Amino acid sequence: MNNKNDIACLFDLDGVLVDSERIYTKIWEAIERQWPTGIENFAYKIKGTTLEDILERYFPEDVREDVTKELIRLEGMMIYEALPGAVGFLDALRERGIPIALVTSSNGLKMAHLWNDMPNFKEKFDVIITGDEVKCSKPDPEGYLAAASALGVDPHRCAVFEDSLQGVKAGKAAGAFVIGIAGTLKASDIQPYSDIVVNAVADIYPDKLEEVLKSR
Repeated sequence: MNNKNDIACLFDLDGVLVDSERIYTKIWEAIERQWPTGIENFAYKIKGTTLEDILERYFPEDVREDVTKELIRLEGMMIYEALPGAVGFLDALRERGIPIALVTSSNGLKMAHLWNDMPNFKEKFDVIITGDEVKCSKPDPEGYLAAASALGVDPHRCAVFEDSLQGVKAGKAAGAFVIGIAGTLKASDIQPYSDIVVNAVADIYPDKLEEVLKSR
């Protein structure tokens, strides 16, 4: 990509831009009740990781197909909506010529559902990296490094917006300026791996963020 700017913003999806994390918590709690993993706070520990990684790490091979079918069934009933202020913040970045990437652990099937519910949302992003396109799930930085490379920006001059522990760790491992979004987890949980913690992306001033990134 021919990028005229030397900074960029890289966003996680669920709980950062889209109001879905509370629903996903309930979905995975229901799945875990049906196929117990024995993992305490399971629905929170898997946040930010790909479905493939979740299945391989926590479920026996003989139930993975059933788990996937149940997840798809429950996801199919979800209605996706942007979090308050999220679209306005993305538009403010675009007005400043700051490239934007979406880096999500979600797969193509879920993303097709999202684009159907939010048909104008896809055009907000210059690059989209899904869970199907990476070999290593968060907290590995692969997805964020791939997004920065596609945008032609040094990861050190990128801001990563994340709400999960796996996500902020991935952003920090990529060398980015990490903005933790509290809500899915407590601020104290993500603070150690974040440069700043806010309650929503709308709490960030685009001009100030641009200044911080250009000084790095």
